[in-house]
Amino acid sequence: MAGIQREITFRFLAEPTDVNFGGKVHGGAVMKWIDQAGYACAAGWAGRYCVTVYVGGIQFERPIHIGQLVEVHAEIVHTGTTSMHVAVNVSARDTTAEQAERTTHCLMVFVAVDDARQPVAVPAFVADTPEEIALSDYARRIMAMRREIEAERKRFLAAQA
Repeated sequence: MAGIQREITFRFLAEPTDVNFGGKVHGGAVMKWIDQAGYACAAGWAGRYCVTVYVGGIQFERPIHIGQLVEVHAEIVHTGTTSMHVAVNVSARDTTAEQAERTTHCLMVFVAVDDARQPVAVPAFVADTPEEIALSDYARRIMAMRREIEAERKRFLAAQA
């Protein structure tokens, strides 16, 4: 049944294959984990294949070290007719530590599609708790800013033509 999985968490150890030249986990690896968790969350909510249409505000707050326990948490925070806004938080901790620290955050937008890759309706998410309402409001504010950024991008590209 669609709409039953609102959030998902991946947990794993950061591996030596994830290392960059500076000895920390490569940002590209973190972005891959974000995309995978975001997709799994959106597809679980929609009950069908989804495509990424936006990833914004990725902020690398602190490095992840090889051997740390990584947690990638994705949750639906807002829905449109065919779109789902997914907030993704990445955190990491040493395996012997009690508390993880957030390392990365972003907001993603996915659209559910049918077999012909046409957008299809998704179940509506209704925010109930104060935390859910705050996250939904955050997604709406980011959506408004995204429209302004897109308008500016179009103006810039038109001037370059």
